[in-house]
Amino acid sequence: MDSGKASRRFFEEHVAGRTGAEREDVRLGPTYGADFGVVDVGDRVVAMATDPVFVLRDLGIERAAWFAFHICVSDVALSGLPPAHLAVDFNLPPDTSTETFDAIWDVFDREAEKLGASLTTGHTGTYEGCSFPTVGGATALSIGDPDDLVVPTGARPGDRVVVTKGPAIESTGVLGVLFGDDLPIDADAAAAARERFEDVSPVRDALTAAAAGEVTAMHDATERGLANAFHELAAASGVSLAVERERVPVIPGVREVCDYFGIDPWTTSSEGTVVATVAPDSVDAVLAALESEGIPAAEVGEVGAADNERVTVDGAPLAEPESDPLWGAYETGRERFWGE
Repeated sequence: MDSGKASRRFFEEHVAGRTGAEREDVRLGPTYGADFGVVDVGDRVVAMATDPVFVLRDLGIERAAWFAFHICVSDVALSGLPPAHLAVDFNLPPDTSTETFDAIWDVFDREAEKLGASLTTGHTGTYEGCSFPTVGGATALSIGDPDDLVVPTGARPGDRVVVTKGPAIESTGVLGVLFGDDLPIDADAAAAARERFEDVSPVRDALTAAAAGEVTAMHDATERGLANAFHELAAASGVSLAVERERVPVIPGVREVCDYFGIDPWTTSSEGTVVATVAPDSVDAVLAALESEGIPAAEVGEVGAADNERVTVDGAPLAEPESDPLWGAYETGRERFWGE
């Protein structure tokens, strides 16, 4: 297997069709491009998603834990339902200090309380063979009314495509925090890049948009970036997307950092960016709500019927990314600026 999130081909060849028993209470099961699954429990729905606990200590333990927590709760927030419960499994290396665990857990506790979510259960242990940054996994649950649920399979021809924040938010924020003091770019751009780290969560974007109007599907631009998010949303809903590049927001710091490291902003990790499909008569309300929360967003295109070209940009087919340049840039920065 290649490093990182599994590809569509891997999912289709190795996962699809092998998902255990068929149950009537499963509203949404494993689907390529879907960030979460959904089950019915009485008159409620429960969205659930599992992600790695990823603690990148180079960020400093406070930032690293904040980033890790929001990775764990981001996917279920894309259901439009607030995260309610989190089960966390820590598989830590044996030399992890109690102080390190306490610092991580304090942040998880604080951030969960802000969202009104319970750290309901989990497991903690130290084991040979485990190492930072990936030190376990977590399952998040959101619970709500079926009428409030937004599923990633719900995009319809005629819906409009809305993007929050734009490309390369995660990559810019992470690289800006790690190397911003050393990057040979304009000082204002370096400061803006560091500020992008504060945008590396899609939770507020997703919940704000879903509450403001008829949002039919949402997806976040994590590994392989905005380009991959367009492809995954289109695949999940069985539609095509026609996007205009110049309408996609690009916020300060992104171009300068991506140019320095020689990476394509559209194919690099952008945790914090949400791609949403919105009913035409709800676009203005959704954009206004996002603006009121200080979240940059724009209508960037339209949903069409499925065809041979799943995603086009300015009328030309958009290639589906096969790799993500963020971690190569991270290693380059470590070697170039830290001598490692």
